[in-house]
Amino acid sequence: MSKKTRMTGAKAFVESLRAENVKVIFGYPGGVLLPIYDELFDADVKHILVRHEQAAVHAADGYARATGKVGVCIATSGPGATNLVTGIANAYMDSVPVVAFTGQVPRPMIGNDAFQEADITGITLPITKHNYLVQDVNDLPRIIKEAFHIASTGRQGPVLIDLPKDVTTDEVDFEYPEKVILRGYKPVTRGHKNQVKRAAHIILNSSNPVLYVGGGIISADASKELLELAQTINAPVTTTLMGKGGFPDTSQLCLGMPGMHGTKYANYAIQESDVLIAIGVRFDDRVTGKVDSFAPNAKVIHVDIDPAEISKNVRVDIPIVGSAKSIIKMLTEFIKESKHKVDTSPWIDKINTWKTQYPIHYHTDDKLKPQYIIEQINEMYPDSIIVTEVGQNQMWAAQYFKFTKPRTFISSGGLGTMGYGFPAAMGAKMAYPKKIVFDIAGDGSFQMNSQELATVVVNDIPVIVVILNNGYLGMVRQWQELFFDHRYSHTTISNSVDFVKLAEAYGALGLRVTEPDQVGPALKRAVDSGRPTVIDFVVESEENVSPMVPAGAAINEILDLEVKS
Repeated sequence: MSKKTRMTGAKAFVESLRAENVKVIFGYPGGVLLPIYDELFDADVKHILVRHEQAAVHAADGYARATGKVGVCIATSGPGATNLVTGIANAYMDSVPVVAFTGQVPRPMIGNDAFQEADITGITLPITKHNYLVQDVNDLPRIIKEAFHIASTGRQGPVLIDLPKDVTTDEVDFEYPEKVILRGYKPVTRGHKNQVKRAAHIILNSSNPVLYVGGGIISADASKELLELAQTINAPVTTTLMGKGGFPDTSQLCLGMPGMHGTKYANYAIQESDVLIAIGVRFDDRVTGKVDSFAPNAKVIHVDIDPAEISKNVRVDIPIVGSAKSIIKMLTEFIKESKHKVDTSPWIDKINTWKTQYPIHYHTDDKLKPQYIIEQINEMYPDSIIVTEVGQNQMWAAQYFKFTKPRTFISSGGLGTMGYGFPAAMGAKMAYPKKIVFDIAGDGSFQMNSQELATVVVNDIPVIVVILNNGYLGMVRQWQELFFDHRYSHTTISNSVDFVKLAEAYGALGLRVTEPDQVGPALKRAVDSGRPTVIDFVVESEENVSPMVPAGAAINEILDLEVKS
């Protein structure tokens, strides 16, 4: 192809994806997208036809989290576009780089309430990092280039491009831009040197430091640097739900997850810290609990690429704006160069005592427990990618699987989107077809996108769905038990579907497990089959996630929910 070639907007769309090295796109066609889908028919970009548009954006999200690359999805105008909204909001809350394309009615019909018209740029304005309505086909290559750049730089996030049908049929002299120039958009990556020095001074004069890290560590590919910093200052590390895998759970310095369902020792460490080194986190309410009581004696150092997050929820003493990777490197260098060394061994000894006194645990008996299933997956397939739905299944996966590498735990954090896990697992498996990918699911959450069994079977995407089937909307039921006098109002969903038959109806492998000694053989059969598989684990129905901090309480005001025998 010459440098400039005359082509339609639809062809330019495909060529732009190729220029961005897009390997797979998840989508669902419609009338206004026919010119684009006609071009996709012969394109070398792989298209995965989902069975619901929400699954397309969740799959793109899962692909992005697994790879660190931009995930791509496409849907038609009107209801197709609005079906992307939840997934876009999910990506926005968790800072995931996704570019979503939507079809739109022809430009002369916009604003006339035409068939399947929706103002999707207006609808998604609060939940996208940026969005575009393409008004001129000549702008299309530039807009696509900008969208991928915006989605993947600074604080990452979703970008939407709305494509009127007549733009895709108009012709353009195609030339894909080599550079992006956006006035006013220049994300800071390198932290202010003096601020980093101030942070190093405070750390070197501390006795009870705690590293509190989140998804920003993974987005910045800063796991190696974080480990070096933690070992240099001999400080414990607590990772948020989004930060799981950013620091090895097997390290002696690991505190596990903080907050509502975090470990007791992580919460106690935060509360007794004298310096809290927060990196790539947003101090969300599930971690902080009662904000006024959070880390009451600590000086707070906050490293974040988004200046809007600094002091948004918690007062910060030392703000540092920039990329976690470069700032951690600078911080470690300053600390290593200092002649002053701090002895944190008494602090580590105290934390180790807490770990002994307050381990994450559950009551073991002859009943099938969800925690045991997670432990078995971890023991048998420790290098797998774990994707979760939302609720109890999500918390058990975060608590009982030992993550040692980044991008191996994929979950909906900020939005808490039920139905996320299965299509996100599909996206992760497309990214890494040779890796084992499990979707840890609840029986309620899985049913929200179970139609994607058709997608994984037709496209031979052997995701393994592990349903922790307790017959309830488990996390809501847990709250009803604890705070609403066991009044299980509309949270009972037992016997609503036979998951084995459902899997078989779509052509997948369906298995059912009711006893602990069946867990290992079922997992092995699923993995060895090389087929999309649903395993229906019928677990203890009223098992609770423990420990738990009640909403609005300080994070050291912990309920230890001893398991029913």
